[in-house]
Amino acid sequence: MNKEENIKVGITIGDPNGIGGEIILKAFEDPRMLEMFTPVVFASTKLLSFYAKKFDIKAKIHGITSLKDAVPGKFNVMRLFKEPFIVNWGEVSTEAGELAIQSLQAATAALKENHIDVLVTAPINKESIHSDSFKFPGHTDYLNQELEGESLMFMVSGDLRVGLLTDHVAVKDVPSKINAKVIKTKIGTIKESLKKDFGITKPRIAVLGINPHVGDNGVIGTDDQDTLIPALEELREDGNIIFGPYAADSFFGNKKYKEFDAVLASYHDQGLVPFKTIAFGQGVNYTAGLSHVRTSPDHGTGFDIAGKGEANPESFVAAIHTAIDIFRKRKEYDILNENPLKKLSRKRR
Repeated sequence: MNKEENIKVGITIGDPNGIGGEIILKAFEDPRMLEMFTPVVFASTKLLSFYAKKFDIKAKIHGITSLKDAVPGKFNVMRLFKEPFIVNWGEVSTEAGELAIQSLQAATAALKENHIDVLVTAPINKESIHSDSFKFPGHTDYLNQELEGESLMFMVSGDLRVGLLTDHVAVKDVPSKINAKVIKTKIGTIKESLKKDFGITKPRIAVLGINPHVGDNGVIGTDDQDTLIPALEELREDGNIIFGPYAADSFFGNKKYKEFDAVLASYHDQGLVPFKTIAFGQGVNYTAGLSHVRTSPDHGTGFDIAGKGEANPESFVAAIHTAIDIFRKRKEYDILNENPLKKLSRKRR
């Protein structure tokens, strides 16, 4: 692995009472993983050693106290937690939530300072993390505050990409959260991400309706006719390749999604239920639209199987590979779209 290819992947531990530690270690049972990039897990060597012993995973853990000491080809663990933590599998715990947040905050700071290149987060428990000092419902909202840009929850698995107009919002509040500005912003974010992060020059985007049957011309609500359809028409007039809105109930079942580069769903379950039905265990949650790359697996903390050794690391491995692929795609995009005068100036030096 040469220096240019030595991508540093920061990894958060997630909820220590869940399956995060297990899937992280299982991901690196294949030694070839360490040949592709340099991992840095933000936790403690004691905690990772406990997981390794519990699940009988042979892991050579390299503890570090400074990110500059991360060694390519080794499983680096940033010694972050000072006090020992007793794992209680599958339990919601304030202490576990505090460690999860400590890991996230340290990794995010490293990402902002470019000490790591990309961030991959293990699952957290929303109840455990919520406190007076951390009032975010999840990773995405926190990262949206800490990093530049406008975040979009983008579920990715191969050519299937599903974005959300609204994410962690109660169903009853969905219509009030959708307006022309939100629609245009989210579609703009998807379009830019498809171009910069996935190398698609002319993205084709499908949009799903807010109400069943897109409101049936106002019979089942007027949100689509009043808000969504006018905004999409304006976007099309500006040259965007936008289709819909489509009725969501049959869109995935008849494989209509295969005709597009991305699908924008109006709310969480409208997009994630079909996505996880199609790609569960292989999918990746990507936070598009931000200045840095962050991905995570497509599942939660797995409290029901925590400690049993049954967790499947495939989605976590996919999250790592996706983060690296997007990081490289962004670099390629920046080079291809760099100001030609800057290129010429650099060549003359």
